[in-house]
Amino acid sequence: MRYVDEYRAPEQVLQLIDRLKTRASLLDYTKEKPLRIMEVCGGHTHAIFKFGLDQLLPENIEFIHGPGCPVCVTSNRDIDAVIALARIPNVTIATFGDMTRVPGSTSSLLKEQAAGRSVQICYSPLDALALAKADPDREIVFVGVGFETTTPLVAMAIKRAAAMGLKNFSVFAAHKNMPGALETLVKDSDLKLDALILPGHVGTITGTKPFEFLAKEYGIPGVVTGFEPVDVLQGIAMLMRQLHEGRAEIEIAYARGVMPQGNPVALAAIDEVFETCTATWRGLGDIPGSGYRIREEFAQFDVLKRFQPEIEPTINPKGCRCGDVLRARMEPSECPLFRKVCTPENPVGPCMVSSEGSCAAYYRYY
Repeated sequence: MRYVDEYRAPEQVLQLIDRLKTRASLLDYTKEKPLRIMEVCGGHTHAIFKFGLDQLLPENIEFIHGPGCPVCVTSNRDIDAVIALARIPNVTIATFGDMTRVPGSTSSLLKEQAAGRSVQICYSPLDALALAKADPDREIVFVGVGFETTTPLVAMAIKRAAAMGLKNFSVFAAHKNMPGALETLVKDSDLKLDALILPGHVGTITGTKPFEFLAKEYGIPGVVTGFEPVDVLQGIAMLMRQLHEGRAEIEIAYARGVMPQGNPVALAAIDEVFETCTATWRGLGDIPGSGYRIREEFAQFDVLKRFQPEIEPTINPKGCRCGDVLRARMEPSECPLFRKVCTPENPVGPCMVSSEGSCAAYYRYY
């Protein structure tokens, strides 16, 4: 298949659903004790809801929604730090649009912008470089969030800033990688995960090697899939085949985008500019090796080595259960604030803000 509409074709979807029903009947899972498959990418979460895939599956298969939204898993402490940076005179915060609306302890970047602070929405780290070059007397701080998909872009921006000799560009590095979070989840006995739909965008960068420990050490099969209905259903079919055959491997159902070895150029850029560190995930806590910090060779672009902002004490939003949603301890609709207080127009937590958040998906499609 070559075109997107082919991956949405009803006849293809119905054939796969029939195949899934046949395979589901061969497995020892029931409606009461279903096959629990977690997707760990916000893109997959929205695809599942948008196309109603959860409604089409056999009743002994259950989707669980994991922490696949990079904006959502950014800790309140990191949000507060960015807000504190925005309050420093002569600083412009450059960031992706979703980040401006994420509530911190008492404010947000959008509120800071309304109060007169300089906040610019960027579509790429290169936009922040352009801001720095155009206004050399002003400090431009790019907020780097995202998983392995966006991390190479920021690494290349830092390398380009070094080559350009920019003195007024720096980065707040809040990037994260997926393996540590996945290990935290599979070790959670309360979740009882049976299989994983692995992130396609991340896989284009990392390949499958970082996920192989899930199968080898924990016996959890995984499939890297794309984001169209046929992609997701094909991934589920491959997972069910593994389970039926008693295998646990990491396979690819997204060959048009993912190679086993990943993208060597992007991986090299990450390794050159960043090193791994402990990162704090909303809902999951501190996970060793799951974050990226800027290496000493590029320390002049680490904003926290150039500024020491006064960060207010962290206060988590009262009643918000984003952490439990990200940890798959509850469905978004079970949060007492969902739809009543927390909406996309008035988000209390980040899961309702981001276009990849589970709460936003529930609100939009159900």
